[in-house]
Amino acid sequence: MNLEYSIIYSARKTLQISVERDRSVIVRAPEGTPHEKIEEAVESKKLWLYEKLKHPQKYREVALSKELVPGTSLLYLGKEYKLDFVGDVFDVVIFESKFLISRSFKPLAAQMLKDWFMDSAKRIIPPKVKTFARQLGVEHNQILISDLKYRWGSCTPKNNLNFNWRLVKAPMNVIEYVIVHELTHLLEPNHTRRFWGIIKTQLPHYSKAKEWLKEHGGLLEE
Repeated sequence: MNLEYSIIYSARKTLQISVERDRSVIVRAPEGTPHEKIEEAVESKKLWLYEKLKHPQKYREVALSKELVPGTSLLYLGKEYKLDFVGDVFDVVIFESKFLISRSFKPLAAQMLKDWFMDSAKRIIPPKVKTFARQLGVEHNQILISDLKYRWGSCTPKNNLNFNWRLVKAPMNVIEYVIVHELTHLLEPNHTRRFWGIIKTQLPHYSKAKEWLKEHGGLLEE
């Protein structure tokens, strides 16, 4: 089959090929890279790309949203907590060993929960980024928590770090793995042996977090 891909040119120094979670193939290349060189790079990785595209878990369709009813299980920091609607009137999500929302605001529950998770991600992720950045001896610019469509995190050519708010549903070791992964790109742009070696110095058991994300990442989309 023909392998379609998109090219993103930037001020980066090396060429990188990745498969996004929507099955699109992205080539990130230095500005001015000849198209022939890009074609050669894609051709040399065709077998690897086909294997990635066939992966049944990472690229499965995003799960449909759960119907929010009393007793619905919601994932937060790797554990499941029940949702309950109560008679008291308040306009925020309360988290006390379970999620509480006023019945008066039930029609807005989905958006309220998303806002709560977003706020939690903004509270939890940036301090972790700063801690690991100091340990790695790297400098970054902005830390952005946003609604990334097909990635858990990204590092831009301007050293801005983006993280998917849904990460806050994952266990802490998974959150730390994604953070260290993106920070390591500031030292090594490609997924080389050196890249994984740097991650291992910070997170000796990172492979467990990587495997969890591969197997259970779909749960974070719900």
